[in-house]
Amino acid sequence: MKPLLIILGPTASGKTNLATTICTHVGGELISADSRQVYRSMDIGTGKDLHEYVVNGNQVPYHLIDIRNAGEQYNVNEFQKDFKLAYQHIDRKGATAVVCGGTGFYLHSILSGHAFSEIPVNDTLRDSLENLSLKEMHIVFSQYSTAYKNVADTSTRKRLIRAIEISEYLTVHPEKNIEFSDPKSGYSAMIYGLNPPVALRRERISNRLKLRLENGLIAEVEALLATGLLPEQLIYYGLEYKFVTLYLTNQMTYSDMATRLETEIHRFAKRQMTFFRKMERDGFVINWLDSGMDVGKQATFVVRHYEEAVQNLH
Repeated sequence: MKPLLIILGPTASGKTNLATTICTHVGGELISADSRQVYRSMDIGTGKDLHEYVVNGNQVPYHLIDIRNAGEQYNVNEFQKDFKLAYQHIDRKGATAVVCGGTGFYLHSILSGHAFSEIPVNDTLRDSLENLSLKEMHIVFSQYSTAYKNVADTSTRKRLIRAIEISEYLTVHPEKNIEFSDPKSGYSAMIYGLNPPVALRRERISNRLKLRLENGLIAEVEALLATGLLPEQLIYYGLEYKFVTLYLTNQMTYSDMATRLETEIHRFAKRQMTFFRKMERDGFVINWLDSGMDVGKQATFVVRHYEEAVQNLH
């Protein structure tokens, strides 16, 4: 099997454009590693940018986008199973799997072979955490000592709860406490990263948010609410869906919503980069691309580098 070709980076770094361009060069099919693009009718807020999947008039095949209904909940365990099916489908065709996404925890799970996909939900534990602050939950999480602790994604409240849940299970069942951070236990891959200078990233995020607010983001959230989804269900998805829902339910002014949302997206991008740096500390090699190159030159470099690596495997 060919190694995965992974394009990662923070939000607004140009991942999709690069990944689809690469697909046209290598006969590739794209697998999305984005925790929110799996949902139908959540297009603008999740940045699907499906027009970028048509390159020079050719449609790039894609997977794990629009596979769940809005209002459902999706997690890393389901992602691992869906990813395996998509990868096997692509490999049977002799195509190259190009993975593109910014959800570091999802990427880490396929690369490190996380073995907690069957760890059950602990409703009693979740109930006990419900009224704790984020700071208090971080203290709870810090008290566990498992191999999983070094790779856990605690970037949001729901992921922190799941991290505590997994840690508790592994503590009670120490026989499950394997080395999660072993880079050789998952899929083999060549990883390429986009990391524009912070000032440029911030400018892109701010400009993109302004365009989305002016071109349908609010209407998209209104339409989701009109289908009968509860505000809490959309708030669960965070960022755009959280803050626009708070605005539409008169819990925030438009100005406050736009300002808070912009701030939180900047923070989110910073957390993404922190997680990618942690992946490097865990032993994964990320080939960071020259931000000064245009997408054509970046794609040419990646394809040449990847194909040389594949040849050296034989």
